[in-house]
Parts: sequence; structure tokens; C-alpha cells
Amino acid sequence: MALKYDDSSIKILEGLEAVRKRPGMYIGSTDKRGLHHLVWEIVDNSIDEAINGFGDYIKITLWKDGSVSVEDHGRGMPVGMHSSGKPTPEVILTVLHAGGKFETSGYKVSGGLHGVGSSVVNALSKYLEATICRDGGIYYMKCENGGKVTVPLKKIGKTNKTGTTIRFMPDDTIFQSTNFSYTTICERMQESAFLLKGITIEVYDEETGRDSSFCYKRGIDEFVEYLNEGKNVLHKVLNLSGTRDGIEVEVAMQYTDTYNENIISFVNDVKTVDGGSHEVGFKTALTRVFNDYAKSHGIIKEKDGSLDGSDVREGLTAVIALKIPENILQFEGQTKGKLGTPAARTAVDAVVSEKLKIFLEENKSVATDILNKSLKSKVAREAARKAREAARNSSKGKNNKERILSEKLAKATGRDYAHNELFLVEGDSAGGSAKSYRDREHQAILPLRGKVLNTEKASEKDIENNAELRQIEYAIGAGIGDSFDYKESNYGKVIIMTDADVDGSHIQILLITFFYKFMRPLIEHGMLYIATPPLYSIETGKKGEKEYIATNEDLEKRRKELGDKPYKLQRFKGLGEMDADELYDTTMSPKNRRLIRVTLEDASLAEKRIHVLMGDEVAPRKAWINENVDFTLEDNFRK
Repeated sequence: MALKYDDSSIKILEGLEAVRKRPGMYIGSTDKRGLHHLVWEIVDNSIDEAINGFGDYIKITLWKDGSVSVEDHGRGMPVGMHSSGKPTPEVILTVLHAGGKFETSGYKVSGGLHGVGSSVVNALSKYLEATICRDGGIYYMKCENGGKVTVPLKKIGKTNKTGTTIRFMPDDTIFQSTNFSYTTICERMQESAFLLKGITIEVYDEETGRDSSFCYKRGIDEFVEYLNEGKNVLHKVLNLSGTRDGIEVEVAMQYTDTYNENIISFVNDVKTVDGGSHEVGFKTALTRVFNDYAKSHGIIKEKDGSLDGSDVREGLTAVIALKIPENILQFEGQTKGKLGTPAARTAVDAVVSEKLKIFLEENKSVATDILNKSLKSKVAREAARKAREAARNSSKGKNNKERILSEKLAKATGRDYAHNELFLVEGDSAGGSAKSYRDREHQAILPLRGKVLNTEKASEKDIENNAELRQIEYAIGAGIGDSFDYKESNYGKVIIMTDADVDGSHIQILLITFFYKFMRPLIEHGMLYIATPPLYSIETGKKGEKEYIATNEDLEKRRKELGDKPYKLQRFKGLGEMDADELYDTTMSPKNRRLIRVTLEDASLAEKRIHVLMGDEVAPRKAWINENVDFTLEDNFRK
């Protein structure tokens, strides 16, 4: 059914005034993430056209001058006069909260930010140009310096095509950097293409000539295959789809022989990173259907109890995609990270239950393979639980746990756990220095010997059999895997402190992989950090005053400042080369230290990258490193 989308569809709610003063309120930040958010805002409008059946092509171009354009073949912005007395494109691009998504006649479903996007991008740009093909004509307008109209809307030609092209130049007085990442944009657009079945999204970089095109005829089925590349899968991708109460439900799922679940959900092509009612409906139906099947076919006896939700989700990769009409769509919070629509739970539960039951009955060998894996998970989970209870409750277990920790851990004496910090330190030497010169009330030290286990394919049993990781588990004291509760952590911050070299970086990656796989809420709640020890110290003046330099760039800047003045330079090759007081003052003291917080922006991308970088296959890892890492033989220390 054709939906009405004309000048009367556009409603004005308020003006544009505050955007340039407080850009973070509208795009989150002014760093790289905020910069790319400008692209997502414009692309979302093109995607909304495609979702509603208008246009099958979107092109993003990174131009040599640093600007970006987004072209679509949708209906094109309405080009008549708005009731406010201004041309409608001017209203859309210069007035906050003006758009076609406030009127249900314009869009049946929408994932865009209700007219905020285009005007915010305009406000934060040096210039923005709009070229519109509609009603047989080509129309053009331009704004400069944060949204001021310099070329009013005018007709510049004729065409039989439709669509909108927005080109903008981000304002370098607002953003820390205005260099767009081709790789970042491609990753995001590939994900969108998976969701927009049959829609082509092209990304072109004028400067390098790189050109990528994404189009997936089978949609999210291919998304699951992409996520599971290189893994041993138990069956072909299973697609469960249907419509309930006006909500379109589609689920693609596939089991692998791994231990982790990877569930990603979308509503109207917006990723719901915090889940919501649709994920609850999916998990509920999955657990119930597998338990019913197992019991009705004698795979599980009544006396054996039921499979837990974590058992039936072990090794599962699933993508959930819903289309929900605007009139019943409810998100929790401004970021749209969590779906709140109650009807979505019922709809997903109904569709998954009906279709999954049929699949299991028609594919008994696959059902048996999945249930055998789930039963092994149940046995391992119960065994791990009993082992943990024994360790907690028996005097022998307590003594053993205390013995394991007492060998290494220097505890913090303070009982305000939220303000306590656990430093995971590379090497006994640096660990000894950190122990001797620390804030004993709030800082605990756990030295690590060598490189820890690569946990990309590890189970909880593997963790229990690894001394180094078991020490970390016991020190944090909040459980592991599904039983991990970040609120029970003995520390508000867990800080990885390694040498500033290749081995130190490898240890960081191994530890981050462990926390991602087995204590993910620690990352999700911003409790995991990486310490950044300085690379150099410089002594200047007759008294030998010492200052510390964090990076090679800072060193070059300081050298220029010193000019011909004499100085003594030391390169720290490892934490152990620092005196205890130096290590504390530069890397541990809250007054002087620089910590990097480990964050999780995109779980599906993180899962994919961890598998590539930490998995068994060398070729994908080598290809990723060659494309994304710059190598140099330059030694700044010797200059």
C-alpha cells in the first residue's frame, strides 16, 4: 500500500538552537564515535525509505576534501511549501524535531530519530548540500556554518528519477578529528545490508579508490553465516518467521560447537544492544520448546529436571529482526537500546514456538545433536556449581581458595568495594614493586606469570583447571560465566597493567578475551581498564628534574620545546625497570595515571573480531592485521 508522504507530513516541534553548544546531547560525543554518528543519522533516513519499500540502493561516498555524501533512490524529500511558510526541505534540515516520522501517513515503520538527525548533522557541519529528485525535477539547497541557509531551495534541472543526496562537511572546530574511517563505515553498512534483504549499499572512498558493495538476497540468514565463519556448525541456518498482531518477526539461528551464545536483536533495523521484550520472548520460547521436545521423546526423564536457558543457548548464534508499527513501538531510554513493547514478547514467543516445534519434528537428527550439546552443558553447569559450593562451604575448599590467593594476591584492606581496585600486573618483579608502593586501603595487586590461557574456545572447566585464571576469578569473587554478578565484585575497577611492548599487548588481548567470554558484564558496566605506563622519562635542569612522557608523539613535542637544552632520556622497556615510587606515581596514582576503559559498543563485531584474532585460523588473522595495523621500523627513542 502506498503511504502518503508530502508537505503536510512534516511537523515542527522546536528549533535548532542548542545543538552546537552541546553536541554531546545529540550525538553522544565529539570524538570518532560522534563523528561517524553524523553518517548514521543521514543513512538512517535512507534506510527508513528502503524499509518502507521505496528504493533499493544507497551509496555513501567519502570525498577527498573530507566531506561525506549519502545518496538514496527513495521518494525524495517533499519540495513544496510547508505550512510554516518555508520550503519543506529547509524545515527538515534546519528545524530540530521536524520530519515525516511524527505522522503515521509518512512511514509505516521507522528506525530513525524522529527528525532529529538531518538538522543535527546540519548544525554540526561547515556546509550541507541537499540534492533532491522528485516530481520530475532536480532541486538543490545549501546551508553553511551550522545550518544557515546560503542557497535557498531551487529547481536546477529535470529528471525521471527519485531520491535524495545529502553531502556534508563536519565542522573541525567541534570534532576532535574529522577523518572518517572507511572500515568503520563498511562494517556498519554491511550489517544494515544483512537486515535490508535485497537492498544494495555501496561505500566508495574517492581518495584511495576503495569500493565495497553489500547486498544479501537471504538477509539475516547470511548474517548468521557471516558471524559463524570459521566455526564448526551443527546444522544449516534455521529461519523462523511470521507475523503476529501486526508485528513482523524473523529469527535466523544456528548452533556451533563453541560454548558462547551470541544473540543480536534489531527493531526496525535499529540494533537493540540492551535486548528487551523481543529477546525475552525468544529465550522463553527456545527453552520451553527444547525441554518439551526432549521430555516427549524420552531424551530427558522427568526425574532429571529441565534444561536451563543457558544450556539450550550454549553455542547458539541468533539474529532477531522485528518490524513494529510506529503506533505501538516503545523503547526504554533515549538511546533506543532496549525494546519495551509488551506485544513483541508475545509475538516472538508465538512465532518461534510454532516454527521451532515443526523444525525439530522434521529434523530429528539435528534436534538430537543440539540436545546432546545442551545436556553436556547441563552436566558441566551442575558440576561447576557443585564445585563452587564445595569450595565456598567446606573448610578444605576455603583453605584451598585462601591458599591459592595468598600465594599471589596482595589484598586491599578497605571494605568500600566499589572504590577498590585490582591491578593485574605482568611479572613478579613489577608485581613486587606495585605491592610495596601502593594505596593499601584501596589497591590490590595480583601478579601474573607469563601469558594466560587463550579462552576463545575454553569452557568453565578449562578455567577451573588454569591456575592464573582461577586466581583472577577468586580475587574478583563474583562468579564466572552465567553465574557472574558484577554487583558482587570485590573491586569497582579491574586494571590490566602490562609492559608497553608486543608481549604486554598480547597479554592484554588474552585477558580481555577472558573477561569478554566469562565476565562480560564487567566490560558492559565500565569496570575493566588498561593502565598506560609512560614510555620515557626525561631529566632536565641542573637538579635533574624528572618528567614522564606517555607517547612517541609527546616525546617529539617535548624535544622541540627543549631545543638545544641538555636532557637525559630513558626508555622504559618494562614495568620492572621502574622504581616502586615511579611505578606508583606514573601508572597507579589516581592523580597522575591515564587509564583506558574497555568498552563494548558492538557485541556482534566484538565476537567476530575475537574469533578472527584469537581463533585457530592464521589466514583471516593475517588479512585483518595487514588491513588494519600500520607497521613501522622507526625507533623514536634513537632519534
